[in-house]
Amino acid sequence: MLTPLPAPIQQINSAIAHRANVELSVLRLDLMHPLVNGNKWFKLKYNLLEAKQKNFTTLLTFGGAYSNHIFATAAAGNLLGFRTIGVIRGEEKLPLNPTLSFAVQQGMQLVYLNRETYRQRNTPQLQQDLQQRFGEVFVIPEGGSNLNGIRGCTEIICEAAEFDTVCVACGTGTTLAGIVLSLHPKQRAIAFPILKNGEFLRQEIEILLKNTPKPNSFPASWELVCNYHFGGYAKVNDELLLFSQQFQQEHGIPLDYVYTAKMFYGVMDLLQQGFFPPGDRLLLIHTGGLQGNIGMKERSHF
Repeated sequence: MLTPLPAPIQQINSAIAHRANVELSVLRLDLMHPLVNGNKWFKLKYNLLEAKQKNFTTLLTFGGAYSNHIFATAAAGNLLGFRTIGVIRGEEKLPLNPTLSFAVQQGMQLVYLNRETYRQRNTPQLQQDLQQRFGEVFVIPEGGSNLNGIRGCTEIICEAAEFDTVCVACGTGTTLAGIVLSLHPKQRAIAFPILKNGEFLRQEIEILLKNTPKPNSFPASWELVCNYHFGGYAKVNDELLLFSQQFQQEHGIPLDYVYTAKMFYGVMDLLQQGFFPPGDRLLLIHTGGLQGNIGMKERSHF
């Protein structure tokens, strides 16, 4: 298997946090490996192990044109000797963007589905069609969002006893579920959905927690803060862009506009509102992945 470096924890010297009497640290999952890092490493880990154990030679997975998951799966597959197939949402656009160009360089075969068909990606019919087309393939769902993915995410925070609250961006809820299952009962997790009207994730996360074996008998408490989506998936505005740029200049931490920037912005805003109790020790999870930034820069004025 791949052997990424341990993720360092970086303390943040922030005047906003000091005024709120809160300790602020960041778990830098983005620094674990040059190609397969962030929460993608954890979501892929047990999927890749299962594929190896069952003697599959080909991985098939799904994602958008700027998908961190496609990028990481292509790299991991190449490093571990798998053939990889990426089923991409939307029509082919040439020349390929940097994310898909990288995937092809890693040996990934790209297959395009129109958006209507792509929405059926988890149905038995489409899965069967793909199996008939490509033969025996090990299917990893979009984003690595399955029980293997949750199991991997329980290992994100190996020793977090010194932290009271863990904050993470939330797309499907897989990473949050893994973190919640790994924390102690007196700790809590706060997730920031990057989707508009993210409250719908609550029920899906509860199902994930219910169906996953629990490392601890009593999982930690958790909540969703749904006010920092900035209009929805991959939506940004000048305020978020400016925040991201200033945060990187001040602390040396690059943020991606799709996920981590929204969570970091939300945490800093909540600190100013007195949301966190004095003395709280916060750990912010940097889930890595900057592919979305590349896509936004190519499609906009900034």
